[in-house]
Amino acid sequence: MRHITATLINLYHVCSRELWLHANEIRMEHTSDIVTEGKLIGENTYLQRPDRYVEVQIDSIKIDYYDPKSKVVHEIKKSNKVEAAHEAQVKYYIYKLKLHGIEGVTGIIEYPTLRHTTQVELTEADILDIERWEQEIKDIIGSEDIPKVINKPVCKRCSYFEFCYS
Repeated sequence: MRHITATLINLYHVCSRELWLHANEIRMEHTSDIVTEGKLIGENTYLQRPDRYVEVQIDSIKIDYYDPKSKVVHEIKKSNKVEAAHEAQVKYYIYKLKLHGIEGVTGIIEYPTLRHTTQVELTEADILDIERWEQEIKDIIGSEDIPKVINKPVCKRCSYFEFCYS
């Protein structure tokens, strides 16, 4: 069984079909201009980040920007269209840090093109949710059957759009 990653947590909150495809090594991100644009925003915004923050690898997750002094995870995103998924991803980072003895961590999701930030904290209820998410993700990706198309507005900008709708 594959380890749960923050990407899988994010995808779980957007589309179980994309989650299944990604987890089963069917990747379409390299064909998406939207994914490329998001990567460029992440790489070309806040250029001082690598000097100020550290990259943290714990188990199967990688946090690009963590401020160990103030215990803040920084996550950069292009759009807030799936903000709940972004928040879940950051909560998962905080959860994993907590499991490794780092208490009092918070998160900030930054949307530079929107000039907007969202504060993220982990609650006891979130921990229970995360444990449920992990089990449901294992069930989804372990299934032999691909989940059905969700047919939502978010699909139109998905890197798997042609795969799902052709």
